[in-house]
Amino acid sequence: MTSRDDTEVRIDRLLRGAVDPHVHSGPSIAPRALDHVALLRAASAAGFAAVVTKDHDYSSVVTAALIRTNFPELTTKIYPSIVLNNVVGGFNPHAVEHTAAMGGKIVWLPTLAAENHLRWQAQAQWSHPASTDRMRPPVGIPVLDAGGGVRDEVKAVLDIVARFDVTLASGHLHIGETWVVFEEAKRRGVTRLILTHPEEIVGASLDDVAGMAAFGAHVEHSLAMFVEGSRFKIAGAEALRRHIEAAGVEKTILCSDLGQVGSVDPIEGFRRGIAMCLELGYDDDQIRHMVSLNAARVLGLEADLPAAA
Repeated sequence: MTSRDDTEVRIDRLLRGAVDPHVHSGPSIAPRALDHVALLRAASAAGFAAVVTKDHDYSSVVTAALIRTNFPELTTKIYPSIVLNNVVGGFNPHAVEHTAAMGGKIVWLPTLAAENHLRWQAQAQWSHPASTDRMRPPVGIPVLDAGGGVRDEVKAVLDIVARFDVTLASGHLHIGETWVVFEEAKRRGVTRLILTHPEEIVGASLDDVAGMAAFGAHVEHSLAMFVEGSRFKIAGAEALRRHIEAAGVEKTILCSDLGQVGSVDPIEGFRRGIAMCLELGYDDDQIRHMVSLNAARVLGLEADLPAAA
């Protein structure tokens, strides 16, 4: 029988080389429990290889560049992303190209401004943590035209994603929209695809999870929705197991999706997520794939991983 101390040592070891591709540190107009520098200090102390910061309202390329230059002692690499919501102009090819040219790793399809998100929000039993009354209400950004095809402005962004070989993440689109956009993305040469938290908001089934994995997408699960201490916990260990088994360990990514005020912090969220996976019976190699290797592969960050990984 494994003692608690032995389990903690295993978790410590599995955190070394971890990659969090979806974390909500600040500054942000939404309340955040820690900023990017504090996140990177904690991640470096735990031995993380890399993090990708996500803000629903701005491209994080400038903050990432400043931190890399001015805090060289922090060993965890920080990478930026952009979310195609109203503040950046939705499907704005200039903003996407600028982010990609400055080292952005993920282009997120609309989240708070996704038409599906606005429908979900109207009937949701909990308020999304990034919703704010300090800005005008979001305006829905469509991805499909009246005939059900991908809009031209979306295609223009997909072409930039393909040209720069960055990762496209589904954001808060409905799964039906995601299928159409991802199929078009693949036709246009996009090779790095992530389905975002199928467990909530996007209306995905386990069949969709399995289908997306077979299609070639990675499936990302938000530990914020599974672990104790998160304000946004909606499911437990068995639900996570079903999702992992649907996609397979090789196509599953575990992210924190944490950083909000009043929730467990991102590093502790990872610890609790790894502990949950150990309790579910996954071995160290399987867990390392889900917390490190798979994200590194889809983001092109293999060179950041420690040699042992």
